[in-house]
This record gives sequence, C-alpha cells and structure tokens, in this order.
Amino acid sequence: MQQTKTNITGKDVLTWKDFTTEEIEQLLEQANLLKKKLKNNESHEWLKGKSLGMIFQNASTRTRVSFEVGMTQLGGHALFLSGEDLQIGRGEPVEDTARAMSRYVDAIMIRANDHGMVQKLAEMSDVPVINALTDLYHPCQALADALTIQEQFGRLKGLNITYVGDGNNVAHSLMIIAAKLGMNMTMATPQDYEGDADVWDAAQKQAEQTGATIRHVVDPERAVSDAHIIYTDVWTSMGAEKEQQSRLKIFEKYQVNDQLMAKAQPGAIFMHCLPAHRGEEVTASVLEGKQSVVFDQAENRLHVQKAILTSVMEVPAT
Repeated sequence: MQQTKTNITGKDVLTWKDFTTEEIEQLLEQANLLKKKLKNNESHEWLKGKSLGMIFQNASTRTRVSFEVGMTQLGGHALFLSGEDLQIGRGEPVEDTARAMSRYVDAIMIRANDHGMVQKLAEMSDVPVINALTDLYHPCQALADALTIQEQFGRLKGLNITYVGDGNNVAHSLMIIAAKLGMNMTMATPQDYEGDADVWDAAQKQAEQTGATIRHVVDPERAVSDAHIIYTDVWTSMGAEKEQQSRLKIFEKYQVNDQLMAKAQPGAIFMHCLPAHRGEEVTASVLEGKQSVVFDQAENRLHVQKAILTSVMEVPAT
C-alpha cells in the first residue's frame, strides 16, 4: 500500500477553509491507509528522524495522546511543551517563538485559546503549523469526524448532519468540512448561539459549490427529522465558564436523549467530540447506546493526525 500524494507539503492546517475538497479527500484516503497499516502491523515509519513541537496552553487528553503516539508510530519524535515550559508564557512575542522553534523542529502543533495568536505563529514559522484547537476552530476533530462518518455510511456526500447545542469551535470546523465534502448540515441552537457569522458565510459559499445545504433551526426536534448523524458538544466551552449556570438554562431543551434520537432517520448515529457531560448535553443512555460512535471518533483522531503529519512534512517517496 503506497502513501497518498496530498500535495500539501509545507502547508499550515489552521482551518479547512484553506483547503480544497480534493485535498481533504486525499487526507481521508491517507488516514484510511495508515489505519489499515496499523491494524495489519505493517511498518510505516515515514517520519523517521522528524520532530514535532507540541505547544499546549490548555488541558488535553485525546489531542496530546494521538499526536504523541502518532509521531512514535511514524518513527518520529514529539516534544510536549506546556505554556509554563515556554518563554511565550512569560511575555515573549509569539513571532519570536515561531522563528526559534522553526530552527529546531519539522512541524509545530499548537492548542491555544486565541486563534489570532495561532495565525501569527503560522505567519512567522518556517515549518508547518497545525491547529490542534483554538477558540474558533478544531480542524483535526472535524477530519476525524468525517473519517468516522465515511466508515459508518460508506460515503459522505448527501448525508445530513444535525449539530445540537452551542455553535462553538467544533461546530465551526464541522460546518466547514461538511460544506467542503458535500454533506448537509443543520445547526440546532438557541437564537444568538449559532456561531461566528464569518464562518457561516464561508460555509455557505462553499456549500454553493458542492451542492450542500447549511441552515440554522431553533427547534431541535424539527432539526433532527432528516438526520443521519446527530452531533453535540458541551454547552460551556473553554473560556465561557462564567456563563455555565445561565447556559444550563438556555440549552436545557437541546439535550440529546433517547426521545430526540428516535426522531432522526432510521440507522442514525450519535457523535460527540468528548469530553462529555452526561446528564447535560447528552444522556448516558445515548452516549453509551448502540447508535453512539464516540469512541470510534476518538480512535480516528490518531489516524487523521498521522495523515496530517505525513502530508505536511517532507516524506521520502515509497
């Protein structure tokens, strides 16, 4: 099995807005290949001698483990750096951090609150920068979601996704990748919680090219009536902790429970990026139920991280 040629060597992965449909499809193909190689115990040390700098300004489970294990499986090395480990935490300009780290590592992965800061890092870095979560986007999660949906249904184009809850960074990236891949997406959120207006505009423009539809519906029951996939995330994302009590009241009608799942299409699946708050945005019966694919999503983070890493870094031809 030969590696997929993605033609994105050296490219930053900050948001899927910057990628063509073909490039995203190639990344999914690469992820499928790498997953098969791992399952078949086939060597795929394509990044031997390569180093990944991993900057984490907030907590992580799936992101850190998947990137670190992924680099190990690819024969490379991952260096974990918390905000406290770096001079950036003591006031060093991000531009200086970018230029210095570019002299040491072959790519930089960063998980941070401020998307603007990550953009500055990428602008000044001489090596590819991968966005592992910001306040605005979570592209790696969305790619893992697309891979999971593809595995479950054997296709992507024409499927209907309903996202129920808060229009946050996960919803933004899911909306963009859905539009790019021709999936229809309905956002079921309270009024004024549907997400960033610029992201909506970008998704709508892309949807016009692929034939997808992107819409907002306030009523969650109406929103899921034609859904093949129901997706949710926490109601209080990082940075909104002071709003937690008010959000519990605002979002109480947006819980994904057995009754809501029953209104979707037969064979619908449930998705959540994790971590989940059982009894808030989703009931335990749905999260642990037969329709749930949340741990397939979690596993697929590993395979898509490896696809991204082997695509943006220089890899010898095989």
